[in-house]
Amino acid sequence: MTLNHLFINTWRSGEQQFILKTSGSTGTPKPICLTRSQMEASARLTGQTFGLASGDRALVCLNTDYIAGVMMLVRGEVLGFDLTLVAPSANPLGTFDPATTHFDFAAFVPLQLQTMLADVGTSGQPKVLPILNGMKAILVGGAATSPALEQALQVIDAPVYSTYGMTETVSHIAIRRLNGPDRSELFTVLPGVLVGTDERGCLHITAAATNHERIQTNDVVELLPADSHSQANPRGVRFRLLGRADSIINTGGVKVQPEAVEAIISRQLADWHLAPRLFVAGLPDERLGQRVVVFSEGVSLTDDQWQAVQQAIRQGIGPYAVPKAWQVVGTFAETATGKIDRKATISRVNQQ
Repeated sequence: MTLNHLFINTWRSGEQQFILKTSGSTGTPKPICLTRSQMEASARLTGQTFGLASGDRALVCLNTDYIAGVMMLVRGEVLGFDLTLVAPSANPLGTFDPATTHFDFAAFVPLQLQTMLADVGTSGQPKVLPILNGMKAILVGGAATSPALEQALQVIDAPVYSTYGMTETVSHIAIRRLNGPDRSELFTVLPGVLVGTDERGCLHITAAATNHERIQTNDVVELLPADSHSQANPRGVRFRLLGRADSIINTGGVKVQPEAVEAIISRQLADWHLAPRLFVAGLPDERLGQRVVVFSEGVSLTDDQWQAVQQAIRQGIGPYAVPKAWQVVGTFAETATGKIDRKATISRVNQQ
């Protein structure tokens, strides 16, 4: 890929409005109109947050038809980066020589980092580790990071951050450190971003990148006071992401947040050195209304492992959250940005 990208040409022509599509991971993809000023504000905030400067080398390895990839291009234009574009792949650094390659900044999806860290050399260390360690900041977004991946990230010296954001917020508005002594389970809201919750406990966001309009999400969060020790934003409000309001499972009249169940399962599997992609969903049930089911990509469990998983959930959340079944799927359906398409995956399983 080269910088003669359609978006770059349009941006350089002075266009003031851009139509982008949402990823479709939580519903039908829809067009979103973003202004040049919104995208410029987001790019500058990223530069300030991570200490990025003109002339820094940045790798673009995400789909540039969607917000995460597009904003890497915008950051390059606004902040004066030296951009290198490669086609999205599981190992975007695999073709670069670790001895001679340097990047200051990059954004990946979890699967890309997982693949790169699993590709080890004769030293037992990931082959691309010298490249990763040379970066000022590494961003991870587009999907949740598993406990196994977060543990694997500890070999990286450069700061790695999970990002929270969406097309409507013009990329990330909050970050959490994934490695090193400053790692955290909490997202810190970036400077200039105002957040709150509605009656459901769902996050709403107002910022320059949203054109100072309130964006209401379906993400259930627990808001916490600012952390005076945060290097990224010492005055920033923090929040714990609990899950999506529209994914809650109602089983026997009890509401279960599937993301909480997924987290316990992933931690349990990590103890057995297993890290499959998985998700938890509610399927129709005549007696319960919905039953809790785990969908795993390509990995089955022994009877003893399955019982241990169920027991961990029973102890961690309660008996109502214990999954009734473990459904193995060969390959998950995905959106255009590589996120798991849960509805399509369930539909595919039901048709088998």
